[in-house]
Amino acid sequence: MSVLVGKETKVVFQGITGSAGSFHAAQCIAYGTDVVAGVTPNRGGETFEAKGPTGQAVKLPVYDTVAEAVKLAGANTSCIFVPPLGAADAILESLDAGCNLVVCITEGIPVMDMIRVRRALESSKARLIGPNCPGIITPGSCKIGIMPGHIHRPGKIGVVSKSGTLTYEAVGQLTALGLGQSTCIGIGGDPVGGLDFIDCLKLFNEDEGTEAVIMMGEIGGNAEIDAAHWIKANMKKPVAGFIAGGTAPAGKRMGHAGAIISGGKGTAAEKIAALQAAGVKVAPTPAELGVTLKSLL
Repeated sequence: MSVLVGKETKVVFQGITGSAGSFHAAQCIAYGTDVVAGVTPNRGGETFEAKGPTGQAVKLPVYDTVAEAVKLAGANTSCIFVPPLGAADAILESLDAGCNLVVCITEGIPVMDMIRVRRALESSKARLIGPNCPGIITPGSCKIGIMPGHIHRPGKIGVVSKSGTLTYEAVGQLTALGLGQSTCIGIGGDPVGGLDFIDCLKLFNEDEGTEAVIMMGEIGGNAEIDAAHWIKANMKKPVAGFIAGGTAPAGKRMGHAGAIISGGKGTAAEKIAALQAAGVKVAPTPAELGVTLKSLL
């Protein structure tokens, strides 16, 4: 079992003719993801070529719009590698075209642009992962984004994280311990985005194929504290956690745009205390993510 993506997911890559878009589209195709088309305005009619998981040649149509990719190629999910100033419009285009899932990798989208996107999401049934995220993967079925596919193994541990590299670190440790993953979701660290921890925890809580969850948060904002309250009230499965940024000075932005402690709120200590009060076992260091989760099984 998995959440959000699987064998039935048909992906269109927005920005497939750019350097990052073409590289990662090819990586996803090689992993076995069902990428059906690419989109770059004014490049419609071109062909994108890559190699599939067995080395077979794959040729995809490039369209001018996402609407064409949905209508002509059957795309139901979009992956966005569009530069920051055009990325919000790319998300809105995917929503208008009828995609039920949008994965936005782009970093540096203006906050005011993302507020427009959030407003549009409120009246849409579609889900957004990101922006500024590594994407999502259901091991062995579907990889959408920039994560290294080779470290993942199919299994029953759900992974959700604000940090891309911490996602890979947790997955690498889980795989080394013989614990495969059901689905791994990188939600990104921007202050305004799509799915949050609670959205993902709900999906894992309801997924019969997920037995436990590991979530990695960071300083800044209150998403982890809100998640802790939800876990305490609703979560039926064991959860391990980690909060990054414990040594960051207050008032200084660290890495992600949302990772800033202001007014004494959003500290690592505050979040760790909330998670522990909710029954989450918090790893003391990133090196202990895997063994912390395993101790709950």
